[in-house]
Amino acid sequence: MRESVVQAEVMMSFVVSEELSFRIPVELRYETCDPYAVRLTFHLPGDAPVTWAFGRELLIDGVGRACGDGDVHIAPADTEGFGDVLIRLQVGGDHALFRCGTAPLLAFLDRTDRLVPLGQERSLADFDSHLDEALDRILAEEQSTG
Repeated sequence: MRESVVQAEVMMSFVVSEELSFRIPVELRYETCDPYAVRLTFHLPGDAPVTWAFGRELLIDGVGRACGDGDVHIAPADTEGFGDVLIRLQVGGDHALFRCGTAPLLAFLDRTDRLVPLGQERSLADFDSHLDEALDRILAEEQSTG
């Protein structure tokens, strides 16, 4: 049976201010049932884990250049290239900034690409059926509330 999940745990710095940051474990997860997305689960001390899902392509692009709209922004930490990556997550007026080494992100992304090459996501037959099921469920919920 072919592998359908890629997981990795990396340590990231949760940047509170220029003077204060602390390291936290972050689980990276990619599943063939949702081939366009990656999930990052942040394990902050004293809080329940928080999971963010966003486009795999956004993470790939963010390693090399600043990108992102809305709630997720990813960019190299410096203009020199592949030192660290900054991931900024925002909800309303609140935001969180994380700093991660580029190497573990690239290793994770390489494993996702070996599982589902970038641009081949649509070829997964299960994805289309899951998408249809999700759209039907959303439409049914909207009709029942509206």
